[in-house]
Amino acid sequence: MNSYPNSILKRLLDVALCLVIWPFAGVAVTLGAIAILVTTGKSFIYTQKRVGRGGRNFTLYKLRTLKHDAQSDLSGMRPNDPDILPVGRVLRVWRIDELPQILNILKGDMSLVGPRPERPHIVERCVQSIPNYDQRHQVLPGITGLAQVHNPDATPDDNAAKLQHDLDYLRTASLAMDLKILWKTLVAIG
Repeated sequence: MNSYPNSILKRLLDVALCLVIWPFAGVAVTLGAIAILVTTGKSFIYTQKRVGRGGRNFTLYKLRTLKHDAQSDLSGMRPNDPDILPVGRVLRVWRIDELPQILNILKGDMSLVGPRPERPHIVERCVQSIPNYDQRHQVLPGITGLAQVHNPDATPDDNAAKLQHDLDYLRTASLAMDLKILWKTLVAIG
């Protein structure tokens, strides 16, 4: 396996960029949290168990964009989904809902770039039905990745197709590739 995805250089890049981004992200997260509280009167942070490096579960942080009773694996992933809060639509367009994951990166649970983490029950299903699916857990999961750049509208039903991009990332990852993926992600948001 390529050593870059688990290198100190990649970890230093993650921490340095997160520290630079945090003052701006903190303002956006605070404004998003206030908008959620004002419009729903309910909690603004959403936590969910996800599977990380080595198959270890961790708690992922996001701003809440879905109704509290949304339960489907595809909730929030379909166009005009009724489970998405009106304020959540705005937060999702600008990916503000993802910014609390900077805390996951600083804690060492995630990286800026890597395979997107999935929920344990989805991972269990994919490991049984998609060959080599568990290989993606050799590295820290990311906020963005090669699969998200190539297939931004993918759902859990597309995990077999996303896996090919994740495995390509494991084989060819480098500092230059991470910077390219981050740039493409920023361009897609803007």
